[in-house]
Amino acid sequence: MKVTDFDYDLPEELIAQTPIEKRDESRLMILDRSKETIEHKKFKDIVEYLRPGDVLVRNNTKVIPARLYGKKETGAHVEFLLLNNIEGDIWECIVRPGNKLHAGAKVIFGDGLLKAEVIEPMDGGTRKVKFSYDGIFNEILDKIGLMPLPPYIHESLKDNDRYQTVYAKYEGSAAAPTAGLHFTEELLQQLQEMGVEIANVTLHVGIGTFRPVKEENVEEHKMHTEHFYIKKEDVEKINNAKKEGRRVIAVGTTSCRVLETIADENGFVKETEADTGIFIYPGYKFKCLDGLITNFHLPQSTLLMLVSALAGKDYIMRAYKEAVKEKYRFFSFGDAMFIY
Repeated sequence: MKVTDFDYDLPEELIAQTPIEKRDESRLMILDRSKETIEHKKFKDIVEYLRPGDVLVRNNTKVIPARLYGKKETGAHVEFLLLNNIEGDIWECIVRPGNKLHAGAKVIFGDGLLKAEVIEPMDGGTRKVKFSYDGIFNEILDKIGLMPLPPYIHESLKDNDRYQTVYAKYEGSAAAPTAGLHFTEELLQQLQEMGVEIANVTLHVGIGTFRPVKEENVEEHKMHTEHFYIKKEDVEKINNAKKEGRRVIAVGTTSCRVLETIADENGFVKETEADTGIFIYPGYKFKCLDGLITNFHLPQSTLLMLVSALAGKDYIMRAYKEAVKEKYRFFSFGDAMFIY
């Protein structure tokens, strides 16, 4: 299977640069896998396609202002992106320019509010970095850090909350779980009132999700790992649904990857805290998932491969072609798709 099999033409003007004014007014493409049909709706119309007893599994991670601009002792400007808290004040970071930041390099951020020392290089070109500061780390980040918007977004974000889901709770992500950005408090309330259950997982999104596939053969790509956990009460909701033949629907590829990492061959899950590097591409047999709410993904990306595994590559590529024709908005601040 070649990475070029997952390519498509996307006019640059369809890459959404800013969030839509009202979250649930974004567009929603509906894909019915059994009939291979394509319907066009608004996101709030998802109530017509969800059923009482469905369990929506959402990722309640919270994005931290993980992009930091600082200076080396020489005065040279550098940029750090916090990816993963290894332990205590030691983080895995993307650093730029990487060739100038060797082990022992010291950096100052925010006029000395935060200091960093590069400890050593890590696999994949990242660095292990130790931070030092007075006070509370997250409060300092709030003062001097910026939201780590993806590189294809060139507009600045007027309201940081628009790159968070309304249910974001546990800090630690370097990117938002973007399928969840379409939900409002009112829509979630409406779904619960009609009998849809909500379960949570927490997966702190790193760069593995966005890292391009550089190998020509898809099977040779190695995913960056991401930390996740799922609590007992959420496990029970999912397992009860599986026992009773009710649908489990993931909000986003991050929730999907947690479920498929921990599910046994019958689709049952257990309380877990671990790292996942699961890579889902066509040929994969889903164990837990019955449906997926997701955004439109980059050409040749692992996420496009994941949705192709769920719905079939030809059907997905036809849907993407239709989305381009119908001028859907793409990527993080773009429109959504419901596959069931």
